[in-house]
Amino acid sequence: MKQKTTRLFFIDVMRAWAILMMLQGHFIDGLLDPEYRILNNPTFSTWLYFRGITAPVFFTVSGFIFTYLLIRVPEKGWQNSRVKKGIRRGLQLLLIGYLLRMNFLALLTGKIYDSFYLVDVLHCIGLSILSIIAIYVLTSKRKTWVLPMVLASTTLVLFLFEPFYKNWSFSFLPDALANYFTKTNGSVFTIIPWLGYTTIGAFISVLFTKYKNYKLLYPAAISIAIIGGVSLIFLSSDAFTLLYEFTQIELFRLIPLNNYLFIRLGDVLLVFAIFMLLRRLMTHTTLLKIGASTLSIYVIHFVVLYGSFTGLGLYRFLHHQLPPSIVIPGAILFMFVCTYLSLTYNKYETQIKSQWGVFAFSAKQQVILVLKAIEPNARLLLSRVRLLLHRIFGIARN
Repeated sequence: MKQKTTRLFFIDVMRAWAILMMLQGHFIDGLLDPEYRILNNPTFSTWLYFRGITAPVFFTVSGFIFTYLLIRVPEKGWQNSRVKKGIRRGLQLLLIGYLLRMNFLALLTGKIYDSFYLVDVLHCIGLSILSIIAIYVLTSKRKTWVLPMVLASTTLVLFLFEPFYKNWSFSFLPDALANYFTKTNGSVFTIIPWLGYTTIGAFISVLFTKYKNYKLLYPAAISIAIIGGVSLIFLSSDAFTLLYEFTQIELFRLIPLNNYLFIRLGDVLLVFAIFMLLRRLMTHTTLLKIGASTLSIYVIHFVVLYGSFTGLGLYRFLHHQLPPSIVIPGAILFMFVCTYLSLTYNKYETQIKSQWGVFAFSAKQQVILVLKAIEPNARLLLSRVRLLLHRIFGIARN
């Protein structure tokens, strides 16, 4: 089906859905009283399962969107302007990830908590973007099939060997670096295996770009996503068990013991299928704006819920204290407030940045004036200090 626009609206709406599910998931998980966390309760177990889908979808969609924008331009390799933009974006996400874990009140007393060095969603997505750029640049002069093959292979290797490396502590690395690879110190997400979801998202975007003018693109994509998703969810564990019985390779025995990576990938494919099926209904302006505002929504929710910068968030005062009758409507209100604040900020972002630029320029000019005013006295003080040091060390030598 020939598209009138290169924009894939269903992807934007998927990203909006994922960020909203992340908001309610973090709110309920952080504030719900443990008394109500009953695994054999159908309502709680269903919520818990669907909460587990959110992060894989978010990572996969992030890899899809970035790669889709990266490869749709004719320039290749370093000549592609998206490469430098992507590097800046990746580094920006890493910086914001650390800033959100910074407690400035503690910093004033000279303290940096260990939680500052932990790795979360933004760190992983930022590093994943840089990794995709590296793969893209290294394969840009190769055959066109090399890029998707490397992307898919990266996902396969990370998912297959997870039973081995998940127990590595990476103790030979400083904690700040080890936290990118192990949850031993408390990191929520790690680059391995979560990079695998962004690379599979990138792989899917390559296929979409290649076959974008194919008349049966969506029927074929939806069918493949449904078949692949159902197979991964219900058949992948049995398939690995059969592989073990046939080959006696220990890895194939270990994977089904905790086969969450392939099962969650199946969930992601089914979510893709659902949103592709409903794609004609997903052009509402507000939904598209939410999908384009995930970073600001994430930052706002982190500040309000976890108390970034000050340590004064809902998590500190209401951690695991609320019953479902309060936490459920609270989660809905939390989603609305964070989204509203984000969209309001984006609406006036240009004016805010402009005013901040004026303020920064004014502050710079004031600093320059102060430095010029104290320059003569500073020179005099410096000459006297030099004379004093000369006399002291001169006496010492004598």
